[in-house]
Amino acid sequence: MNALIVDDSRTLRKFLGKILKELGFNTVEAADGQQALNRLQENGHVDLALVDWNMPVMDGYEFVCNARANTKHQKMCIMMVTTENELEKVVKALEAGANEYLMKPFTKEDLKSKLTLLGVI
Repeated sequence: MNALIVDDSRTLRKFLGKILKELGFNTVEAADGQQALNRLQENGHVDLALVDWNMPVMDGYEFVCNARANTKHQKMCIMMVTTENELEKVVKALEAGANEYLMKPFTKEDLKSKLTLLGVI
């Protein structure tokens, strides 16, 4: 399984990557939404994207909208992993095509629980 980690924090990308690798994922990282779209083009099939909301260049919401507009990425599971905890933002992300929403801070167990809900582990 292939995962894309999209966050402007290098530390968080490494943390998420370590957990996903332990779960058997191959990972690719991006520091913003535009870079993530480029990674999708370069790497082809991605099963899971973990996406922060607040990033420079292109935020996570814009990434979700762009990814869902491309039929190649319709089956990719997208989880927002963000500090944005307002209900309207959660609803907006889910309506745009995110499959799940995980609020920071979170534990390894919280992430694994959400991945189980998505059916990717």
